[in-house]
Amino acid sequence: MSKRADISKLTAASETERYLQGKQNLRTMKRIMIQFRVHLDEQLRPQGLTTAQMQVLFAVRNSPGSSGAQIARSCYITPQTTQALLKHLERSGFIVRGKDAVNDRIVTARITPEGERLAESVEKNSRGLQQKLWEGISDGEMKSLSALLERCLQNLDGFDDSAAGY
Repeated sequence: MSKRADISKLTAASETERYLQGKQNLRTMKRIMIQFRVHLDEQLRPQGLTTAQMQVLFAVRNSPGSSGAQIARSCYITPQTTQALLKHLERSGFIVRGKDAVNDRIVTARITPEGERLAESVEKNSRGLQQKLWEGISDGEMKSLSALLERCLQNLDGFDDSAAGY
């Protein structure tokens, strides 16, 4: 067998191994997210809330006066789902909604003092869960992981699905 054929086989094996490791990494990331959400939902259940509702509440808190469409984009959910979650939060007294100052067709949302107290409580209670998640992982490892995940996101920006051959 030629040297070129040997190199070609090694390259193919290496690419297969990298592909399989990538799949495993994606599965592990998904499992982490699912388990984290299950635990967080358990913490929120006594208050009659879900992780999705809290995600929207935090989006409103972080960007007061945002429209439903802006909140949907920041939470990676559909506008229809956002509207349902906003209605629940409004009925519960955690947010208030009103007309945009510039365009009265746009409905905006702001957190209420009760919503702020809830957000602070959830942040405080979820610290233990986050501490458990990152147990045994150094600050340097966390920074490295953050940098790697950011690079992965950048790699996907502008990816052309039609060019991928699906």
